[in-house]
Amino acid sequence: MSVRTVSGTPDLSSQDPNWWRQAVIYQIYPRSFADADGDGLGDLRGVTQRLTHLAALGVDALWLSPFYPSELADGGYDVDDYRDVDPRLGTLDDFDALAAEAHRLGLKVIVDLVPNHTSHRHAWFREALAAGPGSAARDRYVFRDGRGERGELPPTDWQSVFGGSAWQRVPDGQWYLHLFTPEQPDLNWENEQVRADFRTTLKFWSDRGVDGFRVDVAHALAKDLAEPLRDLGAPELSDEASLAHLPPGSHPFFDRDDVHEIYRDWRKILDAYRPPRMAVAEAWVPGARRALYARPDELGQAFNFEYLKAGWDAAELRQVIEDSLADAAAAGASATWVLANHDVVRPASRLMLPPGTDTDAWLLAGGAAPAVDEAAGLRRARAANLLMLALPGSAYLYQGEELGLPEVADLPTEVLQDPIWEQTGHVRKGRDGCRVPLPWTTDGPSYGFGAAGAWLPQPPSFAAYSVQAQDGVEGSTLELYRAALKLRRKLLDGETLTWSEEAPPGVLRFDRSPGWRCVANLSGRPVDLPAGEVLLTSAPLEDGRLGPDTTAWLGL
Repeated sequence: MSVRTVSGTPDLSSQDPNWWRQAVIYQIYPRSFADADGDGLGDLRGVTQRLTHLAALGVDALWLSPFYPSELADGGYDVDDYRDVDPRLGTLDDFDALAAEAHRLGLKVIVDLVPNHTSHRHAWFREALAAGPGSAARDRYVFRDGRGERGELPPTDWQSVFGGSAWQRVPDGQWYLHLFTPEQPDLNWENEQVRADFRTTLKFWSDRGVDGFRVDVAHALAKDLAEPLRDLGAPELSDEASLAHLPPGSHPFFDRDDVHEIYRDWRKILDAYRPPRMAVAEAWVPGARRALYARPDELGQAFNFEYLKAGWDAAELRQVIEDSLADAAAAGASATWVLANHDVVRPASRLMLPPGTDTDAWLLAGGAAPAVDEAAGLRRARAANLLMLALPGSAYLYQGEELGLPEVADLPTEVLQDPIWEQTGHVRKGRDGCRVPLPWTTDGPSYGFGAAGAWLPQPPSFAAYSVQAQDGVEGSTLELYRAALKLRRKLLDGETLTWSEEAPPGVLRFDRSPGWRCVANLSGRPVDLPAGEVLLTSAPLEDGRLGPDTTAWLGL
């Protein structure tokens, strides 16, 4: 029997409570997906109008990056109100219409939840500034007196992920914590009002028909706030290096053991719905620790960033795959696979960079040093994605991957929107290059993105990557994805993978139940294919052989 959303539209999406374990989920960055009102900024009605593209592509669900009211100090991850829609992107009615149409098309809907911090424009933070030191309003955030004779120094040496001190001083002399931009004050998750408000938010969106949540910075909510606050002791270390610097679970603000009680509390709420609402953690922590967030009594899934960070090397990728599957199995979860998202250089460019390349320096050079061969990069990205789609577990695709979009590395500095650019003193260019609005048509002021221009400039090369340019064209990246997702749904059965030890050096080969095989050639030279019917290849065979940077699926 079908269920109904708040709009009364039949919900034809799967009611299987485990639908997410083997799903293909498509990330939408709403401001860059489609613009229905012609103001240059993508919006919810634009997403709704383009949902048929996702249905035709063959994905199971869409994940919406933040669409809440926001100053856009950090691309929408600075949230003014967790239970509303930014007026520039639409209304709650527009969201309901989007969810209803997605469900009509058989698509699940996942929304982004940003629980580590609010916007500085949030009603709570405005109240905290007005209330003063020691107030109940300030206890919802992390306010502290400064060090030094007059409190002129930050309370600790903690650094912002985006650069500089993680503390900002307010006029009355106290400091507040912001692990990201100063416009994103961190919440105090020891405060029961904070916990209660997010329970309300989970129910608010679940009641509107949302099928799941992607939890932003899931590893940062719990912090060691015991007085005196302790220094990290190595502020120059990167986030990941600082985690390795301390015993597991003891970092002052990342991946603390006590964060898990928060998600156990959430799971009780999510499981009260039918089917239960899924959740996936964004937790940039080592694999075995990351798997803890994916336990059945917590969020259930966690993003596997090791696959994204791995080089184009068969031995390295095999180790990452084996470790990821083992970690997921130990947690009772399914694995997740990610090659791209709104925070990283697009794979069609990234996978062609020499090992050890500093991507920040590469972006500062406008993508010119070293230069990337776009055709070779596209070939490698197609192979990497076809390999990923053959793996057991959920695959998360980022908008534009199905078109093979490269990174727009040469954006002029005067158009940059990412706060990283200013906060690092122009040392890091930021993430705008992967957020350039999508091209839908081969011409027009924004290649079909909207009636006007786009909020970030699109290069002329986007015309050839557009949906219109690739639709129905044999061998195009869009048609490769459509074929792969249709075939994947037909072939997928179970979560097992069996490696072949007969594969040549530089080649990954594994069998999947019930009788198909994936072969990925990373060796740099053509190789013979094993026995089996060729079902799909990421590039044409070369005299019957599998060429370099090519993946094939075979029927057994």
